[in-house]
Amino acid sequence: MQSDDATVVVDALRRIVHELRVTTHRAEDEVGLSGAQLFVLRELAAEPGISIRRLSQRTLTDPSSVSVVVARLVERGLITRKSDPEDARRSVLSISAKGRTLLARAPEPFQARLFAALRDLPAAR
Repeated sequence: MQSDDATVVVDALRRIVHELRVTTHRAEDEVGLSGAQLFVLRELAAEPGISIRRLSQRTLTDPSSVSVVVARLVERGLITRKSDPEDARRSVLSISAKGRTLLARAPEPFQARLFAALRDLPAAR
């Protein structure tokens, strides 16, 4: 029975990895962003004015990894980064008009679908 469970888990992981690859290629072809960049942009649009730390929480990603993705999006003019007026050590991130336009025509990132599916699962599963 354990072998069957392991097979089910490994097959599910393979399908997830496959979908991540497919949707990343689709995002790159359609809007020129990686799947990770598109996911971060989408999450920032859902909660404008957040910090790197909060964005890393929303994406379940290490803050240093999110910071690299954000830097690339800032370079492309899709995100703006400003100092927080209440705490100069903190940056506040917002999606730019260019970023909103790109996001409107972008495919939904697989990560968003995966997170939604996981949130919908009963806690016991």
